Formats: sequence, C-alpha cells, structure tokens
Amino acid sequence: MARKTARPGRTLALLFLAIAIMFGGIALAGTWKPELGLDLRGGTEISMTAKNSEGGSVPKESLDEAKAIIDQRVNGSGITGGRVTTEGNDVIKVSIPGTGKVQQETAERVRQTAKLRFRLVACSPQKPCGDSTGADPGSMIQDPSAGTAPGTSPRAPFGGETVKPAEGEKASGTPSPSASAKPESKDAEKHDPNSTVPVDEAVEFMRNPPAEWAARYNSFTCPAPGSDPVEDLPGEPLLTCDEDGIPYLLSPAVIEGTEIKEADYGIPQQQANYVVTLDFKSDGNKAFAETTGAIAGTGEQFAITLDGKVISAPTADSRISGGAQISGDFTQESAAALANNLKYGSLPLDFPEDGIQTKVIGPSLAGNQLTAGLWAGLVGLILVVIFSILYYRAMSIVVIGSLIVAGAMTYGMILLLSETAGVTLDLPGVAGLIVGIGITADSFIILYERMRDDMREGRSMRVAVDTAWPRARNTCLASDGVSFLAAFVLYVFATNEVKGFAFMLGLTTIIDVLVFFWFTHPMTKLMATWGFFNKGHVLSGMDKRAIGTVDAPKGATTLVGGKA
Repeated sequence: MARKTARPGRTLALLFLAIAIMFGGIALAGTWKPELGLDLRGGTEISMTAKNSEGGSVPKESLDEAKAIIDQRVNGSGITGGRVTTEGNDVIKVSIPGTGKVQQETAERVRQTAKLRFRLVACSPQKPCGDSTGADPGSMIQDPSAGTAPGTSPRAPFGGETVKPAEGEKASGTPSPSASAKPESKDAEKHDPNSTVPVDEAVEFMRNPPAEWAARYNSFTCPAPGSDPVEDLPGEPLLTCDEDGIPYLLSPAVIEGTEIKEADYGIPQQQANYVVTLDFKSDGNKAFAETTGAIAGTGEQFAITLDGKVISAPTADSRISGGAQISGDFTQESAAALANNLKYGSLPLDFPEDGIQTKVIGPSLAGNQLTAGLWAGLVGLILVVIFSILYYRAMSIVVIGSLIVAGAMTYGMILLLSETAGVTLDLPGVAGLIVGIGITADSFIILYERMRDDMREGRSMRVAVDTAWPRARNTCLASDGVSFLAAFVLYVFATNEVKGFAFMLGLTTIIDVLVFFWFTHPMTKLMATWGFFNKGHVLSGMDKRAIGTVDAPKGATTLVGGKA
C-alpha cells in the first residue's frame, strides 16, 4: 500500500478557513471586545436580605445553602467571574461583571425568589373547567386544537412531556385509587397555607375543582409580561400561566422543590432525544410516588412551577418510586434549562422583594492595572520575537507566525465564549494568557532543536523535519498535557478568583496543541522544500554554523540533501 503523502499547504489552508469561519461568526454577533471582569470593569451588585419564613433569626446553615445555590446560578453555566458572598447573618451579596445579554439573564435569574413546587393540573385548555365541577377523567373534554382523539392522553405543553422511571428503575406497585368526589372539607379549609397538602387532597381538588375556583379560572386572563408575580402559597390553589401564556388552575402543592436531591439532562443509551432526570429525597420520593400513582395512565398532568409560573406539565405512565425521567420534544437548551431550574430552583430562605437591592459598581482595581497587564504581555511577546530572530534567523518566521495564529485563535475564542457562555476576562485571566505566550514558544523550540540534532548527523532539513517530528510531537503533548492537568486541577479546586487564570491557561494550552499540529509543523515542512532553507543559507538559521557543525574546507565535497 502506498504511503499517504503529507500536504502541508492543504493543512494550512484548512486552518485559515477555520479561523475565517470563527471570525465570521464573531462579525455576525457584532462583538469585538470581550466582557471584562469585576476587577477591571465593574458590573452589577445585588444585595438580598433573607427572611426566615418560620420567624426568628436566619439559620446559618440555610444561609450557606442559599449562597451555594445562588453561586451555582451565577457560575454554574460558564466562567462568568461572578462573586457570591454573605454579609452579617442574613444578607447575600451577588456581584456580576459586565452588562451583556448573558450577564443580564444571570442577574434576572439571581433576583428570582425561586420557589419550586409540584402541583396537579385541575384545569387547562386541554381540560376545561366545568360549570361547577371538574371534567370527568374518563371522558374529559379535549381542546380541539390539541389534535387528540377522545380517550387518548391530552397533549402536554412543551412538546408533550411524559415522566417515567429513570434507567435502572422500575415502576412500583399499581396506580393509587382515585380520590372520591366530595365537597371541600373543613380540614382542608384549616390547612396551613404555607405547607404542602397530602396527595389525596390535591387529587380531590384536581378531579373536582370547587365551583368558585372553576369560575375564577374561566374568567382568568394571563397577566402581561413584566407584571408582578402571582402569590404562590403552597397550601393554596394557584391560578397561573406558563411562558407561552397558557392558563392553568393548579391544586395546592404536594412537593416542595427543596425535596429534589439531584437533576440532570442528557441522551440515554439507545435513544435519540434529550431527557431530564431527577431524584428526590426520602419524603419527596414518597410524595412523588403517590402523585404519579394517582395520575398514572390517565393522561392527567402534574405541573412544575417556579415562582408561580408553570415551567413543565408532564403526564405519568406509571407509579414511579426512585429516579424519574421526563421525556418530550426537548432540545439541548430546553432540557438544560429545565434541569437547572429543578436543580437550583429552590432556596431554603425567603428573600422579600423589598429586601432585594441592585446597584452598579465600579472596578475593584484601578484602570492602570489592565494597562500594566497588557504591557507585560506585549513586552514578553517582543522579547520572544527578538530571541527568535537572533537565534533562529529566517526560521523565526514560523515563530512569529505561530504566535500570531495562536493570538488570533485565543482572542476569537474569548469573544465567542463571552457572547455565548458569559466568560469574562479578569486580571488573573490576563496572566493566564501571558503564560500562553511561553507555552507556544516552547513548542517551536522543541521541534527546531530536534531538527538540529538530526541535521548534525548529516540529514538535510527536508529529511530532518520528518525524523524529528515524532519525538517533538510526543514531547509537546506530554508538556501540554501536564499544563492542562494543572489548569484543570486549579479550575476544579480553586476559588472563583483563580478560576479565570486556570480557564485561560487551559484554553491557551489547547490552542497551542492545535497551532503546533496545524501551523508550526506544516509551515516548517513547507519551508524545508525551499532551497534557501534546505541548502543551508547563512541567514536561514539552519546553516552548519547555526546547527553547530564545523564548516568543511574550501573545495571539499560536501553532502547537501543527502547527495554528494
């Protein structure tokens, strides 16, 4: 079999095409400056004063738990550079850098009081309220626009989500018997409005909503966007809407979001669509099993509400005890959003609106700190270029080119990540970028010194490129692997103030590998075919004096390119 011939020109063309596509995407986004961190630019500070719903002082454990949840909201989806701290015994301060779209969304997410609850759907467009009682579950009236035939499960919103046992779990038992229809009990009237209700009481409300609530639903209109949130008391029914303006009448809550132990999303094995998985704590698991058992196979829905707004309303195929899996017409974004709401949605404390204050803050460092960091990087870059020109002469073209390509790719990635993931550039991040200059230069030196070793043994430059490449490649991968591992460990275990340095160090390390394989090596291989370098011109940087061999006497026969 013939050996495949390397084509350095094609490799370089593909690299420059990829860079052009990346900057084309940046041009479409219209963002040419990265978002700067709190220390360099400032941002928004949100001060949240907690209140214990049971009265008395705020428990330190609850305040720390709320701080951890808010920190996940701020920094869980990317390197936003946000800071979450506590002040006193009841205040959480959140500082978010920048003013971009991602930062604004993060600020809105932080301001949410985030009360996550599970309720049963009594009335919806697919299950209209009757004049005095709810629709009979065996012959409920269907919404004509839903396109479902009588006797089939109504279409759930958000793509028709269905909850079922997670992989490895089994449906347990049989559906719970339906709650009998009866008027509102006095016990129900006396129930604590700040506590969840038993499942059978919620099922009774779902299947037989009182006439008063049915009338209120039939005259209910969804509030305009930006209106004050509805009052959401767990022990009371709830009239609300989802994000698409679909109205719901919901039973009192049966499960609080604080009962969720874990939530995640992904594509299970041998499946093609995204699902959302969730696990409950012991009490929540018991209530969830009773709830899904009551509605299993009926097409009835339970609603997941966040701050009084419906974020999902799936049906259940069976009674579920243990891990649950919500499936439907999810995209990656919608599955991630639902999983994040489930995982980070509920706070153990109340944060009243009058206790939430927002203000704009300035940078924590003087403006000359950024200038000093940029000058340090520029001086380091100039020194590397000067050393390369003096030591490698014309071959320094590859050094300078590698640094330019690496710089363009790094800057482009920072711009894209700032726009899409909320990455901010702080002073530690600038330090990480400066370290990346040395990493890129190291890779070049490794290859060229390996080539010089082979040329001292009598090989031409064209041959030395191929013989030196495997050893230089392995050394470069080992070195970059150690750098990336150090960056990864720092990112995982360090505080938020150091994460910026770790992220930028890891990013520049990955880019160095790409530049080494896709630019440095093919460019050197291409230059080795030029006579100026292959024949050892005195200015090429690869002549005998430069590589450390003794010049042959005048008139003697020398070997050039492996031939006399």
